[in-house]
Amino acid sequence: MELSLLLIFWYGILHAFGPDHLTAIADFSIGKEKSKTLLITVLFAIGHGLSLFVFAKVLEAFPLSQSILEWGDVISATVILGMGVYLLYMVFAGRIHLSKHMHEGKEHVHIWFGKSHQHEDKIVESSSFTMGLLMGAGGVRGMLITLGAVGSGHVDLSLVAAFTAGVMLIFVGFGFVILYINEHLLDSEKNVRRVFATAGAVSLVVGTNILLG
Repeated sequence: MELSLLLIFWYGILHAFGPDHLTAIADFSIGKEKSKTLLITVLFAIGHGLSLFVFAKVLEAFPLSQSILEWGDVISATVILGMGVYLLYMVFAGRIHLSKHMHEGKEHVHIWFGKSHQHEDKIVESSSFTMGLLMGAGGVRGMLITLGAVGSGHVDLSLVAAFTAGVMLIFVGFGFVILYINEHLLDSEKNVRRVFATAGAVSLVVGTNILLG
């Protein structure tokens, strides 16, 4: 059992390096404060693991054809493409803004979307969890193959916890990369728009590549 958990943990690490996952995390966490960025990555990982567990359980009870399973990739690609289109629209419509203020002797930067400064932290956090749920469908095939290689193919919570831990390790690590970008590059509205435009363009490329792959 320990070997199975280790292999699933390692699969979670490899799975997390998928460009669709890292792109999704970047789309949601660019411009966020440290605590929010880390929370977003953790919620994405939990949502991803939970979704994969549910899908895997459904497939245990109702085996589906390979062509139907491929729809998981279509869902992931569609989500990524949607985020790319949204970010590019917000950039070119001039709806991404930056403001700075001093708080307790330290400069704080706030980035928001829209015409007025609104706090949307709870919306972003719930959206990152939902994104993780949706994109979990794209990992079902790989996890079932891995489970078949390490044992009976039965999915239980310990295996999903090991997978989620591996995913979370990479996601949180990538979150620190985003934090570096947030703290060192997002110091002007011009740079903010450049970074979000880049994230949107990368999302389009990644999503299109998944659909055509």
